[in-house]
Amino acid sequence: MLIPTALAAVYIVLVILYESFIHPVTILSTLFSAGVGTVLALLLFNTEFSFIAMIGVILLIGIVKNFALEAERTDRFSPRGAIFRACVLRFRPIMMTTFAAIFGAVPLLLSFGEGSEIRRPLGIAIVGGLIVSQLLTLYTTPVLYLYLDRFRHWSNRQWRRLFPRLSGAAPETRV
Repeated sequence: MLIPTALAAVYIVLVILYESFIHPVTILSTLFSAGVGTVLALLLFNTEFSFIAMIGVILLIGIVKNFALEAERTDRFSPRGAIFRACVLRFRPIMMTTFAAIFGAVPLLLSFGEGSEIRRPLGIAIVGGLIVSQLLTLYTTPVLYLYLDRFRHWSNRQWRRLFPRLSGAAPETRV
């Protein structure tokens, strides 16, 4: 029950942030690769998936495409041009943030002694999830962004066609 509630809360915040119901799905799609990386890392270190490891998965939600939406809205870029520009300009900051988070979690990963049973799974979840997630999302996020943008335009056309009065479009007249 905790994971669906956390996902719903994150989705609502992202909808408000991006003023879109579709684009937050791109960000939430990174959770799958983070979860796969976490499970693989926990298996590699022979550690069980605990509540603390689950908190590590929730922490791995990364906001990658904020700049793409900004370039599309203010600079009048096409979705393809906006995501390309975002990929070029944001690659270094994204990688720097990822490596800072990984290096910040290494002490948790290597901890031994008193209390390490709580710190170690969190470090393993963060490091493993970040590595796999970063490798996969560098390729999947731009593709998913473009497909969801196409879906958004298609659904807007369908809405205007089915409900012309609600959408502000003039109703079709047949002669």
